[in-house]
Amino acid sequence: MNIVGIIAEYNPFHLGHARQIAETRRALGDCAVVCAMSGHWVQRGECALTDKWTRAGMALRGGADLVLELPTPWATSSAESFARGGVGILAAAGVVDTLSFGSEGGDTAPLYRAAACLDSEEYRTALRRFLDKGLPFAACRQAAVEELLGREAALCLSRPNDNLAVEYLRALPERMGALAVRRVGAEHDGAPVGGYASASAIRGWLRCGKIQRAEAYLPEPWQGDVASMEWCERAVLSRLRTMCPEEAERLPDSGEGVAARLISAGRAARSLEELYALAKTKRYAHARIRRLALWAYLGLAAEDRPERAPYLRVLGFNERGRAVLREMEGRAQAPILTKPAHARDLEPAARRLFELEARCTDLYGLCFAEPWPCGREWTTNPVRCEAQ
Repeated sequence: MNIVGIIAEYNPFHLGHARQIAETRRALGDCAVVCAMSGHWVQRGECALTDKWTRAGMALRGGADLVLELPTPWATSSAESFARGGVGILAAAGVVDTLSFGSEGGDTAPLYRAAACLDSEEYRTALRRFLDKGLPFAACRQAAVEELLGREAALCLSRPNDNLAVEYLRALPERMGALAVRRVGAEHDGAPVGGYASASAIRGWLRCGKIQRAEAYLPEPWQGDVASMEWCERAVLSRLRTMCPEEAERLPDSGEGVAARLISAGRAARSLEELYALAKTKRYAHARIRRLALWAYLGLAAEDRPERAPYLRVLGFNERGRAVLREMEGRAQAPILTKPAHARDLEPAARRLFELEARCTDLYGLCFAEPWPCGREWTTNPVRCEAQ
């Protein structure tokens, strides 16, 4: 059985995501699709629109066969760590032979070339020169590649999907192939085009109650409670106001003085948006500040992100996904959790990560108008769907 992997947030699952799965099958044949999906917290440094089990169900009904969780320490990281975490989950499954991803260019050749450049000693030397000028890391990174490969070759790093794809390819094991599916319709965070809307636009409509407008770009009618950072805003600010410098410096990506700036902004800000505005500078990107604030709220530190995922958490599957799970039983490189109770039998380090995830889910429960009680991580089984 040909098995393809996709790394995604599905926040929420929309028509563009369904198209990617359909185009993947068009290119590779009738394959099984395994998704490594972010849980309750996402790379933008905020809560997912709705819970991970609801989103897994949407993905299964939209064409996926098996959904595995990308744990929070990777899901809420920068592009490089996000990509390494997602690829690590799919590689640990032991059965995925191709990674499919969205791409503005739709061609893997220039992405592989940029990936090879980023792993070279020449790139590291050039990068240091640009960083010494005090520019943002992303700008320095692109400038270093442009110096080595030329402007055209470096352009892929300025496009969100291609930039993430380059990081996927850097993390990809040699045995796994890659398929770039050209992105169509709305640009990242852009207005709807050609029947496709960006996930950020859809989230905005759903959060302000414009359900019918959002549903025009979803494969099925909307379901699920809508989460928002507005419900836990004061909890985040409370954490930042009481955080000591040593704790802030243990956050990931907190070097270059950004930890002290985060604490200072946290003690002055009256809202999260004000916090981000106060802490952001030319060097400290908005996305970096958002992620640092989220990690502080969740009580996570850099050491909470292991070298590799120590287990594979199943969020949902259909009949073909069940067949993939059977194939994984003899080939997976980490324990497979098909029930939350299985976590109690994990080795200590893996158990700590699951307990951390449970805490993150408890804090996610504060992102609703009616908060969740604690403990849902330990009581919710995977979603089961009929094959499409």
